[in-house]
Amino acid sequence: MFGMRRREFIWLLGGAAAVLPLAARAQQPAMPVMGFLASASADGYAWVLPPLREGLSAAGYVEGRNLTVEYRWADDQYDRLPALAAELARRPVAVIFATGGVVSAVAAKSATTTVPIVFVHGSDPIRYGLVASFNRPGGNLTGLTFHNSALGPKRVGLLRDIVPKAKVIALLVNPNNPNAVPDSKDMQEAGRSIDVTIEVIHAGNERELDDAFPKIVQLGAHALIVHIDPLFVGKDKQIVALAAKYAVPTMYPTPKYSLLGGLISYGTNPAEGYRLAAGYVGRILKGEKPADLPILQPTKFDLVLNLKTAKSLGLKIPESFVLLADELIE
Repeated sequence: MFGMRRREFIWLLGGAAAVLPLAARAQQPAMPVMGFLASASADGYAWVLPPLREGLSAAGYVEGRNLTVEYRWADDQYDRLPALAAELARRPVAVIFATGGVVSAVAAKSATTTVPIVFVHGSDPIRYGLVASFNRPGGNLTGLTFHNSALGPKRVGLLRDIVPKAKVIALLVNPNNPNAVPDSKDMQEAGRSIDVTIEVIHAGNERELDDAFPKIVQLGAHALIVHIDPLFVGKDKQIVALAAKYAVPTMYPTPKYSLLGGLISYGTNPAEGYRLAAGYVGRILKGEKPADLPILQPTKFDLVLNLKTAKSLGLKIPESFVLLADELIE
């Protein structure tokens, strides 16, 4: 009997030893979960993760250590976003980080009125009903806008300055993006003011991107503006290569395109924006309300000119324009 009781004691002791750490862990606060919602593909938007993680780290959160991240990628199929956003909201998560155009933020907002949402995109968040105002967003959303949509008319004028013969400029947009129609109208109005016709060309996937450039040539367009869109950002190398193949002087929305060989770009540094927005995620995880966090906005926009590409296109860039550029690539 003694031997049985001794074995029983050993088993119970072992069981207790095994259970105690579990009980101790159960008493610890659960690791917060951030939902990551992107309209793009993981390959096309991999570049946003390093600055996002840098910003989270600066705010005191490191993925896998004291923060869990649930990733949802729509792979450029924007109609998948509502279901992905709803899935994250049911998870539930402590905060949703929505990026890859305004379409992601709109889907996240439709999925929940209670989970805090931090967005990063290039459109006017008031125009799309995401926030009440820039200073006092209200509701459960805040974040950062690059003002890419607002820069459209400016890009029309800059492109005309270096291609003065341009009477017709093509505008490449993704029709699946809700900003395509209003931004196209804004740029068409800007074109009319300087006697330029803006012809809209649609491309909603990789195949349509390939098809778009022969259409641009057939239109007799003298230049092209690439609208800001997650698909186009993810396919930046393909677009720059097509512009070179068809010898179309092209204006792009971010400096990255010019570094890849694109003629000209006008916009802000997106990496810094992701670092700043990640700081908002940290502040919300520590208890602050999205309604009280003003919308972050860039203060500097860079004009980048690739002189090597200009030479290959046979363009003579005015000296005054060269002096205007913030960065020259030779």
